[in-house]
Amino acid sequence: MNALREYVRHLVLEFSKARGIDRVAAILISVGAVLLFAFIKLAEEVMEGETRTFDEIILLALRTPGDVSQPIGPLWVQEMVRDFTALGSTGVLTIITLGVVGWLMFSGRRRTAGLVLVAILFGVVFSSLLKSGFARPRPDLVPHSVAVFTNSFPSGHAMMLAVVYLTLGLLVARTERTVALKIYLLSLALFLTLLVGLSRIYLGVHWPSDVLAGWAVGACWALMCSIVMSRL
Repeated sequence: MNALREYVRHLVLEFSKARGIDRVAAILISVGAVLLFAFIKLAEEVMEGETRTFDEIILLALRTPGDVSQPIGPLWVQEMVRDFTALGSTGVLTIITLGVVGWLMFSGRRRTAGLVLVAILFGVVFSSLLKSGFARPRPDLVPHSVAVFTNSFPSGHAMMLAVVYLTLGLLVARTERTVALKIYLLSLALFLTLLVGLSRIYLGVHWPSDVLAGWAVGACWALMCSIVMSRL
């Protein structure tokens, strides 16, 4: 924690020296670095088993007392959460990505379309490599409410939601002139990213630490891609 505080203090000094676009880039790079640092620390804790108690408390808190097979809330809530989690599925993200890439192509921004496609494709590959590398089993504390086929850490839904929605949100926000619209677009992207991540915990298919790690590394990826696109 002392190292993190020293790093943040260093960032504040750097911000005071930057101006205009350079300041924006410095902020994005620094936030991305903090997110990456958080992911690395969280991954270390997970590998050492230090997050187990935290993970179990959260998962059990979302289950009906006396019956861990049932999430809390009526059946319509459970069905709605399944709808939410589908927003982070491979099929939905593929349709959204191709739709935006097609829009960019037809509007004459082919370079941006290519960068978006490459950023998201490499994000998918990176997510798969992380899952294979850590090879953390899915939660066995509660039954899964939806089918799962891959390892648990980091959450692919949480990471890819951040990669896709935040990357696209940052891209589209740059095309708007008014600050209110920029804030709205980024807030919407952030809300969807958080919503789907929480749905994975509620459905019992991810440990909370999986989702936190997915958010951190996915948001870091989106910020770095945004910086590259702004420079090119």
